[in-house]
Amino acid sequence: MSFSELGLSTKVLDAVTSAGYTTPTPIQAQAIPHVMQRRDVLGIAQTGTGKTAAFTLPMITLLEQGRARARMPRTLILEPTRELAAQVEENFIKYGVNNKLSVALLIGGMSFGDQDVKITRGVDVLIATPGRLLDHYERGKLLLTGIEILVIDEADRMLDMGFIPDIERITKLVPFTRQTLFFTATMPAEITRITEQFLHNPVRIEASRPATAATTITQRLVASHGKDFEKRETLRRLITEAVDFNTAIVFANRKTEVANLHRSLLRHNFKAVALHGDLDQRARMAALDAFKTGDANILVASDVAARGLDIPDVSHVFNYDVPFHADDYVHRIGRTGRAGRLGAAFSIVTRHDEKMVAAIEKLIGQTIAWEGPKLSELPPSTASADDGDRPSSRGARGRESGRDRGRERSRAPSPERAERAAPADRAAQEPRPRKRAGRTDAVQAASFVPEEMPRPMPTAKPARQPRREAEDDDRPVKGLGEHMPAFLMTSVRKSPVK
Repeated sequence: MSFSELGLSTKVLDAVTSAGYTTPTPIQAQAIPHVMQRRDVLGIAQTGTGKTAAFTLPMITLLEQGRARARMPRTLILEPTRELAAQVEENFIKYGVNNKLSVALLIGGMSFGDQDVKITRGVDVLIATPGRLLDHYERGKLLLTGIEILVIDEADRMLDMGFIPDIERITKLVPFTRQTLFFTATMPAEITRITEQFLHNPVRIEASRPATAATTITQRLVASHGKDFEKRETLRRLITEAVDFNTAIVFANRKTEVANLHRSLLRHNFKAVALHGDLDQRARMAALDAFKTGDANILVASDVAARGLDIPDVSHVFNYDVPFHADDYVHRIGRTGRAGRLGAAFSIVTRHDEKMVAAIEKLIGQTIAWEGPKLSELPPSTASADDGDRPSSRGARGRESGRDRGRERSRAPSPERAERAAPADRAAQEPRPRKRAGRTDAVQAASFVPEEMPRPMPTAKPARQPRREAEDDDRPVKGLGEHMPAFLMTSVRKSPVK
């Protein structure tokens, strides 16, 4: 089957041919005809199978008729991350080169003013993340009553990021008669529930079994000891020894680990860039541009880069940390082996990761082979911190953080501070004089002045004298005793009885 048999317009077919594509993927071949018939579609396919073009191409064809109005976009595409939204915009620009369609991108980290200007002029396609879209709506800058097609992409990622309440709110703001296209890679129970709520008699298209890895990806497990510098040494060895290495994505579970790993690779002269959620939008786009253009061949990232990013020619994926959720493993390794290309995925495994590896193998329905010795066959650790993260010799504290080094410096006094503190230290070592009879500890401490001190110590406050006990201590007390509180002696005026 070719694209010409799917009912696309001539302008779109010319753009597809210019992009170098001739044969549609299974998800594209099955979804595009139903989208052209204005049917609701539920598309399930593994990552890297061309889901974005499955809704981009027919949408461009349908939007050739009609015009956009101010503040009332004609179509709405919801994406979980900024990078995915920017990637969809690139697809519309590439495939809509022969059409005069206006596209607006509403994502965080960008100017509200520039986005408002585009919306005011009127847009045919609005691509947004849920949070920024609702911000514009609440400001009164956006109307959603003109939406003809609603696309919810990477729905399982929306669920993981907690966007489902926002999605439910947005669907109540768009017309009931809209056409809804719903795409996901996995189908948890919550996703099944919201599809029944959002979609009307949808066509279910399942191009592959949910949560399966592409057959073009070679998967391997690599055993390592649990110390950070040992895992980093294992990662550097895998990158250096990789066969047919072109570019690679290294995934870590935490943002702080992404930053630390990025600095470690730079210290060892690897061309690496970092991508995680704490970076501002300009830095995130700069990192992706450097990776796509070849200025860097290693992208160290959190799971923000695990979903939907179409980065060509990624030959290897390295899981520095085994993902907490088995579904994330499928999305991570799906960054390689795309569009029929071959790819390799290596996961560094420690003894703490065995349960997560078992969950991954259960999800994908296959056993992942080991590269080298298994965990049970791993020899005892002989590495030191010098072999790991820092090229310079720092002994056993080679991987200490800057905060730890700061603490060490604060604990070690400077020579001037030690000289000033010396008299007090010597005074503390001198034997204290014996207490004099009849004097309190505080008075005695106030009168004692060490000879080595340059000036006398401040006089302490005299100890508080204990209260004197009453002489008739043994006499029983009746009521309040001899003391009568003043408020009990106050006369009370009676109010007249009515």
